[in-house]
Amino acid sequence: MSQKVLLNSKEVTIILHRLACQLIEKHLDFSDTILVGIQPRGVFLAERLKQILEDEYKVPEISLGYLDITFFRDDFRRTDKPLEANKTQINFIVEDKKVIFIDDVLFTGRSIRSALTAIQSFGRPSEIELLVLIDRRFSRNLPIQPDYRGRQVDAINDEKVKVSWKENEGEDVVYLVTN
Repeated sequence: MSQKVLLNSKEVTIILHRLACQLIEKHLDFSDTILVGIQPRGVFLAERLKQILEDEYKVPEISLGYLDITFFRDDFRRTDKPLEANKTQINFIVEDKKVIFIDDVLFTGRSIRSALTAIQSFGRPSEIELLVLIDRRFSRNLPIQPDYRGRQVDAINDEKVKVSWKENEGEDVVYLVTN
């Protein structure tokens, strides 16, 4: 197995700031906008973006929630190993709000389709957007595209994209892993 660094820590930081600026351009005051990190890996990106928006760009009171999609996936019964669900934490009204789904890697689009189904349990948003750190082209099974993307990657065949966050793996880095 070999791995190549796609983004180092400095590049990840630059991309996070660019994504934060794009969100500000579109949403301005965030009074009707909610950030929703897709469990488990989108949570790190969502928390980091919220921190940048509040601390560095002085956007007040951003609503952040976490959405578990485990049992909304169309493939959750197709595995022999028991599934471990994560926590959904949405402590606000979703009805008529602009929701931004946040995930680390957009691959086939199935996770986002599941998130679209899962969010309906909390109300009907007025709008849903998608923000991803890495957009893997050429691997989509569903017609889902991000509204905001950090970097587009052409990963093929058995290549995988692995995102490491300093909060759980000690460093911010994105690898292209080949088996």
